[in-house]
Amino acid sequence: MALTPLMEIPRSRMRLRVQGVVQGVGFRPFVYRLATEEQLSGFVRNDAAGVEIEIEGDGRSLARFHAQLRQNPPLLAQIETIDSTPLRAIGEQGFRIVESDHQSRGTTDIPADSATCQNCLSELFDPSNRRFLYPFINCTDCGPRFSIIRELPYDRGRTTMAAFDLCADCRTEYEDPASRRFHAEPNACARCGPRLTFGGAGRQETANALEDAIAALGAGSIVAVKGIGGFHLAVDATNEAAVARLRQWKHRPDQPFAVMARDMETVDSIAVVSPPARRELLSIARPIVLMDRRHSTVAPSVAPRLREIGVMLPYTPLHHLLAARLPLLVMTSGNLSGEPIVTQNDEALRQLQSVADLFLLHDRDIHSPADDSVLRIIDGTSQPARRSRGLVPRPVSLPLSGPSVLATGAQQKNTICITRGSDAYLSQHIGDLGSVASQSAFEVTIEKMTRLLGVRPEIVAHDLHPDYASTRWALQSDLKAIPVQHHHAHIASCLAEHQRTDTVIGVAFDGTGCGPAGEIWGGEFLVAGLNDFQRLLHLRPLPLPGGEAAIREPWRLALAALLDCGEDPDFLSSIDARRRQTVCRMIGRDVHSPPATSAGRWFDAVAALCGIGEMSTYEAQAAIELESIADKETAEPYPFAIDQQAVDLRPAIREIVAALRQHPGRDHIARVSARFHETIAQVIRDGCHRIQASTGIRIVALSGGCFQNRLLSERAKALLTGDGFEVLMHHHVPPSDGGIALGQAAVALYRCGGADHVSRNSR
Repeated sequence: MALTPLMEIPRSRMRLRVQGVVQGVGFRPFVYRLATEEQLSGFVRNDAAGVEIEIEGDGRSLARFHAQLRQNPPLLAQIETIDSTPLRAIGEQGFRIVESDHQSRGTTDIPADSATCQNCLSELFDPSNRRFLYPFINCTDCGPRFSIIRELPYDRGRTTMAAFDLCADCRTEYEDPASRRFHAEPNACARCGPRLTFGGAGRQETANALEDAIAALGAGSIVAVKGIGGFHLAVDATNEAAVARLRQWKHRPDQPFAVMARDMETVDSIAVVSPPARRELLSIARPIVLMDRRHSTVAPSVAPRLREIGVMLPYTPLHHLLAARLPLLVMTSGNLSGEPIVTQNDEALRQLQSVADLFLLHDRDIHSPADDSVLRIIDGTSQPARRSRGLVPRPVSLPLSGPSVLATGAQQKNTICITRGSDAYLSQHIGDLGSVASQSAFEVTIEKMTRLLGVRPEIVAHDLHPDYASTRWALQSDLKAIPVQHHHAHIASCLAEHQRTDTVIGVAFDGTGCGPAGEIWGGEFLVAGLNDFQRLLHLRPLPLPGGEAAIREPWRLALAALLDCGEDPDFLSSIDARRRQTVCRMIGRDVHSPPATSAGRWFDAVAALCGIGEMSTYEAQAAIELESIADKETAEPYPFAIDQQAVDLRPAIREIVAALRQHPGRDHIARVSARFHETIAQVIRDGCHRIQASTGIRIVALSGGCFQNRLLSERAKALLTGDGFEVLMHHHVPPSDGGIALGQAAVALYRCGGADHVSRNSR
């Protein structure tokens, strides 16, 4: 009897287009392994839009493949969309990885630099491994990405690794789909990859670069160390004399330094680590996290007069090798004051020779600079103070889409933002645009990001301030320019990162920003959406005697506050009498003393009244030190008054002065600080209630640099949520000017596209 042949299982074929962070993260070998496990045929390749897959086989296998693709992607991958198109089955046999398509238009996302993975760390310290102690070990799960990419698609020849020819062993790994290093573009070893050199400004190199650098750091030297996104200036964090010398040579008398700790045990010995802080420290981004400090061996000069210390874990193999011998190192940005971070060897030897004793260099070029990211834990959630290495260029999803917008940001803490569809790409931290070098870095960042994202912006959004370098650039461009008021952009930034298009009560508290008529704002209660805003309430204006000088010398603001509430200016007896008299005359005659509603300036004034930060050597120093000294116990607020348009803080100033006259000691200053923070939190609560009563709005967005203040933010949120308000705070971009470009972009996009472009997921 003849057997009936089994029916052939019907085959299907489909094309999958995968977009998101899917290049440089081991996505193609993942697809290859998944397809071969399911006995599917076809191919996978990179192109400038992401990853293209053609896959053929039986329906059940295809369904399992598709499910695994979505549910278990590689560690560093972030899938945004998978589009599927049915194709005719062609009976293809076998699955292959094909060469990247370099012709298509770029729409893929660029992977961020990532901390060294555990597998690579194990190999790094394994004497039997061929990469034992090799400072540039990496694989598809870790290592440099954004900082070395020149163009997309992400292939070795389009990165700064193009200069290094793979040896036979590395090429075998690179070409083997089963290898952890398959198309790991920075793949290398000591035979074929980047190498360290060590010496002085005269380039006298030593044979044992790493060992000699460790010895120099241990002996108290300042060493410029080249990392992933730029140079650090490193010293032993337990050596007070070395840290003090770094401060002196870098002309940075007070601003805190970050510390790199060997491991979590070391971090625990110097800081109070909350569970959210621990998660961030151990994340692949490896940011600096600000935490309460413990009494430890860390030199006092690392963070003078501050309760917190900024700590990070090693994130490159070189860092791990240094930390293995030196458990606590100051690692501060390698730059001169007001200049961008240094990235090139020759540039470092030229610019940093006045600061660094010695230089630990390598020959892998950095294409895109990136300072370390800085996070603070507020109300149990991380908030970026600086969004840069490890976090950039992850996009922020917007609640609307439309033509590509370039937002040029602010003058200080500058970042730029470029939109592509409904995604917004905030650049790495560029810094203050007060120098020619910073302005050049700003322009280079615009050029690089537009090229990598494959877009040509049609619109440029900018601040109202006519003297911002970012505004001047925008107005000189050929793009359609849309001005966005500074504090409206702050609130829009908060709305955008929450994917909201609601009209909210926006509390925008910061240092200074240009109002619509050129006024100085900074303590604003707005009713705002993405399209427009209305100012309903603000803090009482305080004169800024000397303009910018009042920001550098907060005692001037304290004097203005004393005069404003009828108190004796001699209360500031620590300031020379002639200087006090000169400033009193300036205020009395309204000479170069513009009024400012700035919340930040009120914090400066109270700090100076308390004898804290009478002179500032870095931005917001007085306010930061005032927060740092505050009593942690919940305090009673000082009195204040609210009329139809302004919040009057004079009653609070009078009580503060009376209290300080009676009890001038440090313990009472801590109580004054706590009470003033509580006062401003109560001001926010009462101001929101007043606006809610007239508008019915019960959603509050808190934005602006003052909301980097943990004490203020947590108390304001607690009071508002306790009263039934929904409170939006920043979690993905800084509330300071470092996030303002996102708000500018969202406002411009809304005004150009309107509600027609609002996506379905907005509320």
